[in-house]
Amino acid sequence: MDEIDALSERAAGFSDAMRRLQEEIGTVIVGQDDIIEKLLVAVLAQGHVLLEGMPGLAKTLLIKTLTECIKSDFVRIQFTPDLLPADITGTKIYDHTASSFKTVRGPIFSNFVLADEINRAPPKVQSALLEAMQERQISIQGETHKLCHPFFVMATQNPIESEGTYRLPEAQVDRFMLKLVMPYPSRSDESEIIQRFTKGTVYTPNTILGADELIKMQEFVPQVYADEAVREYVADIVDATRDPKAHMPDSEVVRTEYGASPRASIWLMLGAKAVALMAGRGYVTPDDVRKIAPEVLRHRIMLTYEAEANGDTNDKVISDILGAIRVP
Repeated sequence: MDEIDALSERAAGFSDAMRRLQEEIGTVIVGQDDIIEKLLVAVLAQGHVLLEGMPGLAKTLLIKTLTECIKSDFVRIQFTPDLLPADITGTKIYDHTASSFKTVRGPIFSNFVLADEINRAPPKVQSALLEAMQERQISIQGETHKLCHPFFVMATQNPIESEGTYRLPEAQVDRFMLKLVMPYPSRSDESEIIQRFTKGTVYTPNTILGADELIKMQEFVPQVYADEAVREYVADIVDATRDPKAHMPDSEVVRTEYGASPRASIWLMLGAKAVALMAGRGYVTPDDVRKIAPEVLRHRIMLTYEAEANGDTNDKVISDILGAIRVP
């Protein structure tokens, strides 16, 4: 118990800094408090985020504001149909002066990377991010280069029904810890947005954290205590995505073609630990798991044709799973 109290004391200090960071981002981004919180959870857990939403919802402004609040490097890569993998990772060029090849690093060598409209580039280009997101390194013509630390990728995408989009490969999608869906603002928030951005005032957020402070928080997240019962709860939830009928026998149809991988279990636990840290606790509760589960799982399951014909969605299936699994 003393150990958990000590963890909670450290978490409380980190939580205060994260609260100030969240509030500072909120001075620029209006009415997206839940999205901001989940984005910070991913940053703490050292995961990556896929952010989906219609054009004009401030997706790009969100990540730009985040990096202004954290003293770090930021780069924006605009994904287009003619983009090449080397435009992201870098390449080797011949140096006539030295009579040898030298490595020219691409924009991926930065702390915070915005892959803007990632699904407007073909799968070959999207796959250039695979090694970077998983291994935190890049291979350029046989040479391996470590990436910056911290390293965070936020990719934005337009809904797949939009004109000129490519579907992301499953292996690419699975590299993202969270998939966030940005909704339209409420009417009152819309009015505030109009007021805030049409009067000629430039909103520049203050720097709240340094990169070194963020790294300390990231290193603390795995130390947050999770009881065996919570670990089994996470395993039950992920297992239910693979075989929902076993956990919900009253279901009349087979609802998932395939479910979440063990990577989802890892991210679900780390995400719950990050949620606990933001709440100022050094231990995980089942509510922490439930809070982050939809964002961790929604892009990792594929529904059957029967389920889709029955009106099911990924979020509905996840909600039913969370309702069916016994909470410890």
